[in-house]
Amino acid sequence: MSKYSTAIERIRNTPGLTGDALLVAGLLIVGIIVTSTIVGNYQTIKPWDAKYKFAAEFDEAPAVQLAARQEVRIAGVPVGRITGAEPTDGGNARVMLSVDKGHPVYKNARLVLRSKTPLNVMYIALDPGDPAAGRLPEDGVIPVTQTERVVQPYELLDELDDRARAALTDLVTQADIALASAPATLPKGLADTDHAAHSFTGVVDALQSRRANLRHLVTSLSQIATAAGHDDERLDTLVSSLADTLAVVSRRDAEMSASLAALPGVTTSLREAMTETKSLTDELSPVLRKLHAASEELPSAVRDLSKTVDSAQSLVAKARPVVRKAVPVVDDLRPLARDLNSAVSDLGPVAANLPQATKRLVPWLDDLGAFVYNTSSSFSLGDVNGGLGRANVVVKLYDPLGGLS
Repeated sequence: MSKYSTAIERIRNTPGLTGDALLVAGLLIVGIIVTSTIVGNYQTIKPWDAKYKFAAEFDEAPAVQLAARQEVRIAGVPVGRITGAEPTDGGNARVMLSVDKGHPVYKNARLVLRSKTPLNVMYIALDPGDPAAGRLPEDGVIPVTQTERVVQPYELLDELDDRARAALTDLVTQADIALASAPATLPKGLADTDHAAHSFTGVVDALQSRRANLRHLVTSLSQIATAAGHDDERLDTLVSSLADTLAVVSRRDAEMSASLAALPGVTTSLREAMTETKSLTDELSPVLRKLHAASEELPSAVRDLSKTVDSAQSLVAKARPVVRKAVPVVDDLRPLARDLNSAVSDLGPVAANLPQATKRLVPWLDDLGAFVYNTSSSFSLGDVNGGLGRANVVVKLYDPLGGLS
């Protein structure tokens, strides 16, 4: 009798051994089925599977874990997985990939290392490339210039300095404290905010209208300035006419003096201003000396003005009827010129304070310029730094300090 027959006979003759043998056989069968199911769902690469293997270099490969079955996807469809990762001599990360044979990869392929979840479950999005570039050979390498990766949160935090990190930590802490009672207080606060936002609708609309009007005004001024700048002939005529007018007025100086003498209400201020004119002339002396030094250049300028004087003759001829008609008006103004002397005396005290006020004002000119520049417009409610309050600059000519203490 063979050994197999002897074993069968022993099992039959031993009480309970048949049941134990059947139980062991059943457990073996169940174990094989479970193992096959787990291995099949785990997507293991079996030696006989037809796979296409290649590698890609990334500047870094954070959260790449071989045990996590990280996928390779084409257009969102899994076609392979990451099989390995190692550093290169150049300091990059080389990631080995395996895809199904039915998905060719070309030399100009592009790869992006992305995350499926906030917990950094990574996968690689593969763009196979263009067949015109040629197929990537087996075990070929995609260079780092054709790969990208997702930026990790810690990389952003590493760019912050110590103060910024401390401020961010305080912000998170305070936000946690502030949001502790958010379920009870936040809805009411949001409702109040919504109500406030609705109440500001009219203000915002008005500001938008004002901004549109200002834009239209600036555009119009720009168009006017452009048109005036391109009409040189008309500008020359305007300047010449103004010069002729001033010449005519200067020849009527006596009549104008008589008219000013009769002006009421300004006698006291004019008297104080004229009394202190001497101090102003002392301040002008350096300017006059510089003008004297420049007198050698004045003849050429005078010669250039001769053409202007020639052009002014026509204006003088046209202005003669106007002057003749203005004589009766000037005669009527002569009684008003009697108060001019007292008015000149009143201007003396004002002129006396002008040098000190000017000296006080000059150091502030840069700040005033910055104020005007940052404000952009007297109608604006804010600048690049946000909303701001308006300020008034008052220069008091009757104050020896100029109002700038």
